Amino acid sequence: MKKLALLLLTIILSPLASATEFSEGTHYKVISKAAVPAQLEITEYFSFLCGHCFKFEPLVKDLKSKLPVNIKFNKSHVEFLGGPLGQDLSRAYAVASLLNVEDTINPIIFNAVHIERQQFSGLQDIRQIFIDNGVEANKFDSAARSFIANGRVSKMAHNAQKLSINAVPTFIVNGKYKIITTSISSSENFQELVKYLANKK
Repeated sequence: MKKLALLLLTIILSPLASATEFSEGTHYKVISKAAVPAQLEITEYFSFLCGHCFKFEPLVKDLKSKLPVNIKFNKSHVEFLGGPLGQDLSRAYAVASLLNVEDTINPIIFNAVHIERQQFSGLQDIRQIFIDNGVEANKFDSAARSFIANGRVSKMAHNAQKLSINAVPTFIVNGKYKIITTSISSSENFQELVKYLANKK
């Protein structure tokens, strides 16, 4: 009976124990001393052109589905890969977000780039992906030209520059902590690290 009680106690306390194992310099870097924001969040800076971002997508999808409701997940596309195409893909991501078709369009763009090896000449080629997957042409065009899309593109570029994002994927928690992605050993480990940092004072 005592052994059973000890085993149950170990199981109950194991998440707490794993959280205390995370350390600065090994699992994360402190990039700001700002106070913890009212809205806890993690932001992934990524590019559709980035092979590592593509490989991280299953972990990101799993993370999004298992985050506590008080932690918001954001994605932010960077422009420093691909020249003008990087800018077009940032706008495409802004449009997908605006039209609430991210879950459909993001995997298709990633697959087009990294599996099908499709070459995009510009926004018109990317536009066709939206149309082929149920987005009306006039809705895409309207969203792509909209003030809201322009604002989102500018904000993504500004935030990446402000935080000196120069490699992707980069995960920033609460604007304070940068995850060292090479320390991530599993999807579960990733989730625990994000929760640990999100609630870290």
